[in-house]
Amino acid sequence: MIRSLNQKENTKILASNYIGNLSYIYRDRPYVVPITYFFDTENNIIIGYSGEGHKINAMRKNPNVSLSVSEVDSVNSWNSVLAQGTYVELSGSDAKAQLHIFSLGVKDLVINKEHRKLDFISEFSSKIYKDELPIIFQIKVEEITGKMRRN
Repeated sequence: MIRSLNQKENTKILASNYIGNLSYIYRDRPYVVPITYFFDTENNIIIGYSGEGHKINAMRKNPNVSLSVSEVDSVNSWNSVLAQGTYVELSGSDAKAQLHIFSLGVKDLVINKEHRKLDFISEFSSKIYKDELPIIFQIKVEEITGKMRRN
C-alpha cells in the first residue's frame, strides 16, 4: 500500500537523515546532486554548504530549489520526502553560526544512526577549509510532502 505521509512523518524523516538530493534549475534544465544537510526543525530551514561552482551559481540565479530524502529498505518498503523552498546564502557571523549548528546536528545524527564515534567537527573542518571557505546556505522550507510504501 502506498500512502501520503502526514506533516509529522515528513518532518521526522527529513530531520533524521543528513544526506539528500538537492534539485535546482540552471539554464532551463533540472540538475540533481547529493548533499550533506541538516534540517533545523525549530526554524524550518535546511542548512547546507558548498564551494563556489555550478550549483551555487545556479541557485543564485534561481533560488527555487528542492531537497529529496529517501529511506529505502526494499521495493515494497520505503519512505520518500520532498522539501521545497528558497535558497538563501549566508555570510559573516550568520554563516559561522549556521555552520556550527550544521556540524553539531550532523555529528549527532551520525553518532545516533551509525553508532560511530567521531570528532566530526575537526574532520568536517579539515575537509572544507583546505583550499577555500565554503558557502553556507539555507533552504527556507515552504512545503514538505512525502509518500511511503509498505506491503
